[in-house]
Amino acid sequence: MPESLFAPPPRAVSPGLYIVATPIGNLRDITLRALDVLRAADVVLAEDTRVAGKLLAAYDLKKKLLRYDDHAGDKILPEILQRLADGQIIAQVSDAGTPLINDPGFRLVSEAQKAGAKVHPIPGASAVLAALCLSGLPTDRFLFAGFLPNKSAARKTFLSAFTTNPATLVMFETGPRLHESLTDILSVLGDREACVCRELTKLYETAHRGTLSELVADPALAEPKGEIVLVIAPPTEAVPSADNLEEALKLALEQYAPADAARQLSAMFGLPRKMIYQMALEMKSKDRG
Repeated sequence: MPESLFAPPPRAVSPGLYIVATPIGNLRDITLRALDVLRAADVVLAEDTRVAGKLLAAYDLKKKLLRYDDHAGDKILPEILQRLADGQIIAQVSDAGTPLINDPGFRLVSEAQKAGAKVHPIPGASAVLAALCLSGLPTDRFLFAGFLPNKSAARKTFLSAFTTNPATLVMFETGPRLHESLTDILSVLGDREACVCRELTKLYETAHRGTLSELVADPALAEPKGEIVLVIAPPTEAVPSADNLEEALKLALEQYAPADAARQLSAMFGLPRKMIYQMALEMKSKDRG
């Protein structure tokens, strides 16, 4: 067979920090390059060393594991930087998917670059991209918003920032909060097309598609189990209107003072801050009356 049909041989892994994407469910969704790096690594940084240990064991790799998360990160950062200065190969992995995406690590990358260390991204599995591909919704422009806030009031304020954003929205949520979150999304963003993706790449992978009102009414989504990614279509019309400005302002005033709410919505809607501030004062006055 022609040589071009074969995968290229592995390259030597040079010293530096490697941000290594790992499978989000199916263990076969790891790249050959990721395995090359993990095999060569002096140390593997992991959000949960037990989870990383299972991944390494699946590929018969035995490596020194160090915990790196929001709590332990600052404590071991000097040690990591010294290891990089000594010419070691450091691999960072997350529990699932691409590190730094809704996971700790950006400070490590920043400090490593400041110290003159080489940083290499090793791309691979991503729940965000997998959900977009599965959703059947527009993918030419999207915005990843991370996890939704736990409480309804904070969630509605958070969502109000996206009322006129022309991109498809991607968010993470848990099963127990899914129904409440879908209800809040419907009330703030309107009845858009959406998709609830569950257990991506795993045995029981599912995708529920429909309008937000249909998804809210779906008994299968009352309290599903597993990891969930929400994909929400952009608004049918992205032009700001008086109605959605008033609704967004009402929600913002539940959490912020009039001046702060006006500042945020001015940037969001492209309207004068003083005008929105005056609206906020009038709204507050009516509420007191």
